[in-house]
Amino acid sequence: MKGLTTHILDLAKGRPAANVRIDVFEADGASIRYIRSCTTNRDGRPDDPLIEGSALHEGTYELHVHIGDYFKNSGNGPNSFFLDVIPVRFSIADGYEGCHVPLLVSPFGYQIYRGS
Repeated sequence: MKGLTTHILDLAKGRPAANVRIDVFEADGASIRYIRSCTTNRDGRPDDPLIEGSALHEGTYELHVHIGDYFKNSGNGPNSFFLDVIPVRFSIADGYEGCHVPLLVSPFGYQIYRGS
């Protein structure tokens, strides 16, 4: 099924990042339109695709990953993180069946890539 999915892994702890809020937007030039928010489950994934079916179309999308709250609440203390909200902007080409956007995080850095 056509859809937009994500998965967040905490590299510092070697496990999925649970209870991370993700805001989903569609971008058009300098403006962005809010689509929805969700939270990752204990497997580091939202329970449902971020966008699914015909709602996912050619265009530019942006995820705002609220990772600072995750690290603040992880028991490492309030000064044990550097990142707050990670904005991820990407484009989906016409005819693309789906998009998986995994995020690997630590308190001081991250990596994002187009998954399968």
